[in-house]
Amino acid sequence: RCSFEFDLCGWKQDENDDFDWHLRTSSTTKLGTGPATDHTLQEPSGHYIFIKSSFFQLPGQKARISSPVLSRKNKNCEVREDVVIIFYYHMYGAHIGSLIIYQRTTLNHEKLLLNLTGNQGNFWQRKAVTLSGDGDEDFQVVFEGMAGEGPNDGIALDDLTFSREC
Repeated sequence: RCSFEFDLCGWKQDENDDFDWHLRTSSTTKLGTGPATDHTLQEPSGHYIFIKSSFFQLPGQKARISSPVLSRKNKNCEVREDVVIIFYYHMYGAHIGSLIIYQRTTLNHEKLLLNLTGNQGNFWQRKAVTLSGDGDEDFQVVFEGMAGEGPNDGIALDDLTFSREC
């Protein structure tokens, strides 16, 4: 489980993307550029990760962050229908981009799990995504944020949890 209150909990920025996810609080941001609070503490001082479209990113550019490698040998992580990643997201703005989730094997095969595009509302929403049971390779979950056209629009993530102590 990662609430981002202290660090990235082993989640790593991908090197082959255009920009990065940033750890931040609402108390250090301008009004209208993200959630008013984090999801965990429901306070402006609480932490989450965030990408913001800006003049430095072109629409369509991507920021990617990956989970630690999850082992198929871990009996708690054998992928069945009930093994999921649960997370909270905030995607608000007239020209918001996309949040795309992949399951990536150690051989870099990626399977699309979810694609959310456009304004999803000015509040935290819970999502549970079922992990794929294909193959026996170890894997990671990758969150990809794609920049939109609005300079104040952003995507935030908080409270990422794998089911069954995966």
